[in-house]
Amino acid sequence: MASAATAPPTPAHLKRIVAASLIGTTIEWYDFFLYGSAAALVFNKLFFPDSDPLVGTLLSFLTYAVGFAARPLGALVFGHYGDRLGRKKLLVVSLLMMGGATFAIGLLPTHATVGTAAPVLLTVLRLVQGFALGGEWGGAVLLVSEHGDAERRGFWASWPQTGAPAGQLLATGVLSALTALISDAAFTSWGWRIPFLISGVLVMVGLWIRLSVDESPVFKDALARSEQRKAAQGDVVEKMPLVAVLRHHWRDVLVAIGARMAENISYYVITAFILVYATEQADVSKQTALNAVLIASAVHFAVIPAWGALSDRVGRRPVYLIGAAGVGLWMFPFFALIDTGGFGNLILAVTVGLVLHGAMYAPQAAFFSEMFATRMRYSGASIGAQFASVAAGAPAPLIATALLAESGGSTWISLYVIAAAVITLIAVAVAKETRHRDLADVDGEDGLGAAPVDRTADAHRV
Repeated sequence: MASAATAPPTPAHLKRIVAASLIGTTIEWYDFFLYGSAAALVFNKLFFPDSDPLVGTLLSFLTYAVGFAARPLGALVFGHYGDRLGRKKLLVVSLLMMGGATFAIGLLPTHATVGTAAPVLLTVLRLVQGFALGGEWGGAVLLVSEHGDAERRGFWASWPQTGAPAGQLLATGVLSALTALISDAAFTSWGWRIPFLISGVLVMVGLWIRLSVDESPVFKDALARSEQRKAAQGDVVEKMPLVAVLRHHWRDVLVAIGARMAENISYYVITAFILVYATEQADVSKQTALNAVLIASAVHFAVIPAWGALSDRVGRRPVYLIGAAGVGLWMFPFFALIDTGGFGNLILAVTVGLVLHGAMYAPQAAFFSEMFATRMRYSGASIGAQFASVAAGAPAPLIATALLAESGGSTWISLYVIAAAVITLIAVAVAKETRHRDLADVDGEDGLGAAPVDRTADAHRV
């Protein structure tokens, strides 16, 4: 039976929670994706000028990958304190860290000014970005999932997921506008700094909105029950959330890691690596490639809630499997369309790829949230998601660029994404369906020590 603490929120209150999570994640993903786009377009010239263009791009993407390496550490730290102190406090910290690092990148001296210190400073700030984003995703989706209506959890929890395409849309839109308004020389000289400096204003807006929402009622209820047990049983020492996750949810962590392989790799190939492939291989202008990603990101934003709603009707797994299979099958047509050099074909290639990616990304928030007990949910969801990013998203543009340099074509890049799709298909196929789990019940007997209980009736299993 739901307690008062876990009573369903009013529609207006739920929309405010969703808006706060969406705006915060949009800002954080804007910061993160802005770096990726800049890495593909200008960082190779500004911070690695002594290398030939393709090697400079590889080095630039290497600093891009460093941000992913910091994400698991962010997941561990933010997950630990988020499970002990609450979701809201840690989300405020992550937003401030990400925004501060991005603003500082906009002030960095380049290699021409300070020499090798420039790429070192760039790498340090990229680490801060990655650390902050490692804690952002789990807290944002849990804040919505734990407030939300259980019957429509997939739909509501998918809205923070739209922060990724919204951030991509915002970052690409700003870059596209700048490349259209100023010359290439001006953009390389000073124009690239403007999108990073804009982040300071966006963070203030996001912080104001994020501070206005309440803590997750499911977390507050679980924390209160834990305190009552400790008062009744004496000074009971709780297990660390990480220890509890590895003890009771290690299979779920592996499923989450496998589920993210195709989702993460395909996304960064479609949105970041395409800026290299289209300009270097298909002789498409930077402006044209950015505009294609911009249009496709708008469609991506629109379809994610639709996929989330479908997962409420048919289950998380079937929708996820459609996306994984679809992305794998699309890779050869994707590159074939880009090779034509036509703007319409470029839009079609990226849009279809992102629509299929959305079928994985939309149910992911609810799917991962439903796997873990409340007092270890932030840790479990974050660890599963962010450890996968090291093996998947981090090296994806780097591997794709290296494969292009080695083979001179897209065949091996397509096979790389297809291999990731196979891993995801296997991981999701062996997972249990979760859409009927009650997050208030998935708490464990001792708050941090017991495995989750699935109260789904057999008739509801998919």
